[in-house]
Amino acid sequence: MILRPATRAELPAVLALLADERRVVDPATVRVTEAYERAFAAIEADPRNEMLVLTDPDGTVLGCLQATYIPGLGKGGAERALIEAVRIRADHRGAGLGRRLMELAADRARARGCALVQLTSDKKRAEAHRFYASLGYARSHEGFKLTL
Repeated sequence: MILRPATRAELPAVLALLADERRVVDPATVRVTEAYERAFAAIEADPRNEMLVLTDPDGTVLGCLQATYIPGLGKGGAERALIEAVRIRADHRGAGLGRRLMELAADRARARGCALVQLTSDKKRAEAHRFYASLGYARSHEGFKLTL
């Protein structure tokens, strides 16, 4: 498996993963709106953001996540990596790909000099929470969001 930045051509496959985590969505059916195009272009242009894909040797997108590298004054001025939008294609779950995706993302953050990796997950995703805990992630903070 290969973890690398997503290309614009893979945007429909990424959006398909994000659309429904319970079933496989055909990327050809995904509508790529102008807003998605702008968001992807902004991520691609920002050296502190990456939309990463996990692909098989044939280049099929099987997983994704977004990593944002945040500078800070805590942890001795070290960066931290924020991981969001973690998905593995529904028909490939249970084979260790999620674990591999997260390990590779942590390796990437470590190589960049990050002192920690943090992530967010919807409170309703109890199975995902068990998965993250099995990887060593601790429930250390309570998160809050304000919809604008």
